[in-house]
Amino acid sequence: MMDHVILTVSNLERSVAYYEKALAALGATECIDYPGSHDHPHLIGFSRKNGNHFFWLKEGRPDPEAIHIGIAAESQKAVDAFYHAAIAAGGREKVAPSAQLQYGEDYYATWVLDPDGHDIEVVNKTGRVG
Repeated sequence: MMDHVILTVSNLERSVAYYEKALAALGATECIDYPGSHDHPHLIGFSRKNGNHFFWLKEGRPDPEAIHIGIAAESQKAVDAFYHAAIAAGGREKVAPSAQLQYGEDYYATWVLDPDGHDIEVVNKTGRVG
């Protein structure tokens, strides 16, 4: 089971602004600034109200081809909300929210490319789609 992800981004300030808007649609409204130290990078973490900072950003040289992230949404409506928030915040559409029956009868997802081109999937698997 995954606990957290650290994503390397080219411009920390720009990516924090983007993810604050996009992840808020999924209820991830808490943000923490971890200043780091000589042996640990500066990180910005996002969490839902449970305090588990599951999504972290650090500045560096991103490699969008090397990673795919899938984030669970509580509903199909939340998938749609993330998509609209991400696009409004400057993301680019890869796949609009829709049923992805090739993955299962309950699979409803969207894929959006963030400002660095990272492929971010948001998926809901709790209700039959068709």
